[in-house]
Amino acid sequence: MDLTTAQPKDRTQAGFIPSPAETLKHQLLATLALHRMAATHQLHVLLRPDRSRQSVSEQLNDLFGEHLVGFVVLPKSHRTRVWYLTPKGVRLTRDWPALRGRPPYPITSATAASLRTPHTLTVLRTHLAFVADARRRGDEHGHLDWTPEAFHAIGDGERIVADAVMHYTLIEGQQRRKLRAFVEVDRATMSSERLAAKLIEYARLWTYEPQPIGRRQRAGGPGWLRWYPVFPRILFVLTGAGRQAMNNRISDLKAMAAHHPLVADLAREVPLGAAVLDDLEEHGPTAHVWVPLAGGDCRPWTQL
Repeated sequence: MDLTTAQPKDRTQAGFIPSPAETLKHQLLATLALHRMAATHQLHVLLRPDRSRQSVSEQLNDLFGEHLVGFVVLPKSHRTRVWYLTPKGVRLTRDWPALRGRPPYPITSATAASLRTPHTLTVLRTHLAFVADARRRGDEHGHLDWTPEAFHAIGDGERIVADAVMHYTLIEGQQRRKLRAFVEVDRATMSSERLAAKLIEYARLWTYEPQPIGRRQRAGGPGWLRWYPVFPRILFVLTGAGRQAMNNRISDLKAMAAHHPLVADLAREVPLGAAVLDDLEEHGPTAHVWVPLAGGDCRPWTQL
């Protein structure tokens, strides 16, 4: 029997070559795994702003039929659905490369989802302001460049939980500038003093050096070097109160940066800023809407 075969004229004839592009369903599952939950319109803006919302809803309904996602309906919202992963969806996504090391925190009921909805959706709303601005400017910042609930040890068995860590690539001509930020989203649900005290926790993270394990091991410098080449800037985004109340909270943040010794040292080395969420959405994060906590005029977050 002659087993000789003709060589294919091109690679497509040699067999199926999978596309490197992720499907919308894959992106929806990854986004829900990362952000915990999201409203339909948020997923539309984040993933497919150039297509109809219906096209996103259809894919979500398919995933719901496969028992990979669930949803709750927000009250007084024209039946807006907020989606989250089911335990089956969590199991499916936990080993995806973009999500490795991400604690799953599965939401096992609609009641559990409802309790987390206000803060989670507001943090995602903040992310969308940066995504929209990046698209307008031609910068790089996508749905996987924002990690909510980032935990870091600060010593004495304690840890700080950032509302989000943002990765952003600023495009300036032929130059690519990689920026990182810890983002704190304040909905005015805690006292202004507790909000300002968050800066002390970041100052502790900035100075914290883990103790080496074993006599022969040497300390490797600050613990944050395990994750970041430079310490991320710290951005406070305020909402949920009147303009004067939010201005007062920003003043308290500035006072902490000026008078607390550890925070003052941090403020001399790390950019710190605060802005109102409505201003980010109306003008964009790269507008002059950020108050530098170390003093000075309002400016873009990239110039703090």
